[in-house]
Amino acid sequence: MTIATKSAAVQGKITPAQGIDYCVVHKIPGRVRFRVPLLAHDPHYAERLQDLLESDSRITKVRVNCPAASIAIQYQLSDANTDLISAYLVRMLQVAKTSQPVKGKKPQVEATADAGLKLPAFATVLALLGLGLPIPPAMIAATVALAAVPIAKRAYASITQKQKLNIDCLDLMAIALTSSQGNLLTPALVMTLHEIGDMIRDRTARVTENNAADLLDSLGHFAWVQQPDGQKKRILAIEVQLKDTVIVYPGEQIPVDGQILRGKALIDQQKLTGESMPVMREVGQSVYASTLVREGEIYIQAERVGNATRAGASIELVQQAPVHDTRMGNYAATVADKAIMPALIFAGLVLAATGSPARAASILTLDFVTGIRVSLPTTFLAALHHATRHGVLIRSGHALEKLAEVDTLVFDKTGTLTKGDIEVVEVETVAGRTSTHRLIELAAAAEQRLTHPVAEAVVRYAEKLGIEILSRQEFAYEIGLGVKAKIDGEEVLVGSDRFLRQSGIPLDCLYEAHQCNHVDCPQHLNCRISAHDSLLYVAVNQEFQGVIYYTDPLRPESPAIIQQLQTEYGMEIHLLTGDNQQRAVAVAEQLGIPLSQVHAEAFPEQKADTILKLHQAGKTVAFTGDGLNDSIALAYADVSISFSGGSEVARETADVVLMDDNLSSFVEAIAIARETQTVIQQNIGLAVVPNLAALGLATTVGLHPLAATVVHNGSAIAAGLNGLRPLMHRDPPR
Repeated sequence: MTIATKSAAVQGKITPAQGIDYCVVHKIPGRVRFRVPLLAHDPHYAERLQDLLESDSRITKVRVNCPAASIAIQYQLSDANTDLISAYLVRMLQVAKTSQPVKGKKPQVEATADAGLKLPAFATVLALLGLGLPIPPAMIAATVALAAVPIAKRAYASITQKQKLNIDCLDLMAIALTSSQGNLLTPALVMTLHEIGDMIRDRTARVTENNAADLLDSLGHFAWVQQPDGQKKRILAIEVQLKDTVIVYPGEQIPVDGQILRGKALIDQQKLTGESMPVMREVGQSVYASTLVREGEIYIQAERVGNATRAGASIELVQQAPVHDTRMGNYAATVADKAIMPALIFAGLVLAATGSPARAASILTLDFVTGIRVSLPTTFLAALHHATRHGVLIRSGHALEKLAEVDTLVFDKTGTLTKGDIEVVEVETVAGRTSTHRLIELAAAAEQRLTHPVAEAVVRYAEKLGIEILSRQEFAYEIGLGVKAKIDGEEVLVGSDRFLRQSGIPLDCLYEAHQCNHVDCPQHLNCRISAHDSLLYVAVNQEFQGVIYYTDPLRPESPAIIQQLQTEYGMEIHLLTGDNQQRAVAVAEQLGIPLSQVHAEAFPEQKADTILKLHQAGKTVAFTGDGLNDSIALAYADVSISFSGGSEVARETADVVLMDDNLSSFVEAIAIARETQTVIQQNIGLAVVPNLAALGLATTVGLHPLAATVVHNGSAIAAGLNGLRPLMHRDPPR
């Protein structure tokens, strides 16, 4: 677990370091992350800073994320004061501002996306001014030629490296033909509009390269290892060796996969397996990295460390998962590839038949693609902005495209369809023995300050009812069983049925309550136990008093959302969880999910297999999850959805993040995606139909290249304006 400093995580305060603004995002021994706004604006500073730090032998790793204005630095641990090391690194932030870059080193940061727009725009302005001012044509022609150099380079690379013609080849030919006729405004306008489309498209592309780099932060950073002489030493988790004995204390994360040699513990495996309840693990049983020791102390023999652990392997699979093309011009690319050869052949035939380069240039200009290249990114940008107003962060145009096509939704259970927190739902007492108030009062007193989630739920329930938490004179807690405490002079036992039975306390019919007949049960209690509820038994002075029902309840919106997705959207819904079959089936029955579409007791790699099988069946799959155990499935789904309150791994892996942690926002996201798909189809029509009509004129009666440019650029502008409609949408007041 990373330790955030007050200046960064809590206050987010930017501090000047001798002229360089920065803040510490997190700092632990051996690793520190700074946020430096200058990194996002000055690529040369980023390069110098990285070179400077990498040249220091004490620095083991440097990772710069310019878009996020972030730099993570790992350094060798020594006896030096951590604060002194931090001060030294802060000084390096200032030194890099005035230092010189390493000679011959290739810059690692690309130029901004709009750099390629300046020259075509300047050429367009010159050409327009040249219509009324005595600007030398040679100057305009030279500017147009310089603006066309990137297009020529791309066309040359496509021909020589890929042995194929691309849209740049058509653009270059049209520019050459129109320029040869002395018409310089047309090629300048064409290049300007194309660059605008490319700029918008590139700015909306999802950058995935750095997202996976921080996934290992979810694993423990340190481990206590028992030395041969019996001493305990705290080391980095990555330094643990196989067969080492690792000690894990209450509240700590297990840093390795291994087998318990000594002790027993209550372990929260929710991040890894999705199980809503902690499990008891004793000598001889296996435990896994990234899981949390709630109670107890265990000695583990390390069997797998680092990336070889189950959690580490999950992260590796996420990093190796197929990364889809996120350039939002994929429609345009498909159309362009299919239109290039017909357009080229057609233009050649017209040139041969008429001898008019102008007509041939008109045909090449009417490429059907400009409108799509300009309007699609605009449409996606508008839709993504519209989604954010509904509390949904959609990271890319590709995700928006796929979201509109999804026909199968796979949900994790714990924390996704359910709240992920244990809650008391009912209290039932044995008639004539005690009151509900007294039962909760004694149970909460016995459970206070215990870290078990059920104990915490009982205390929260008592506080909610305004019940005072009594003092606890003495107590004995047995892991996995329950607690025995002295309260108000009475001996109180709270725990499992086995715990009370071992103490010699009869449980009436509730010992096998789930087997009782609801109608014929002769005992005091009604035995209203459902598969999704669990029981906490309470006894006072060796006499059974009653039970507390607890469960991981459904999110309030889950039933309505699942029904809406199935009925209105025709979605196929699957439940995929690491929890046991009984709880999974109970939740599925509550939500109306067919039992044939319930997949329980699934480890992370099994979740990925389920997603892949659905793919092979021809489904377009969206997966919703919020934990480390969901990260592989999130990575392999066509669209991955998580919550802002989910784990960092899930948030970084997800294509769609529900910022308000409400599934209702997901339904709105699907509606926005489908509306966007409709607008895209309209834009394709707006781009194709006018160009098709103009093409007919160009091949019959002739069409001036400038008129052709006006038609196809005008259709592009119309399609672009149509794509902005989502931005003009007024949300109703809430």
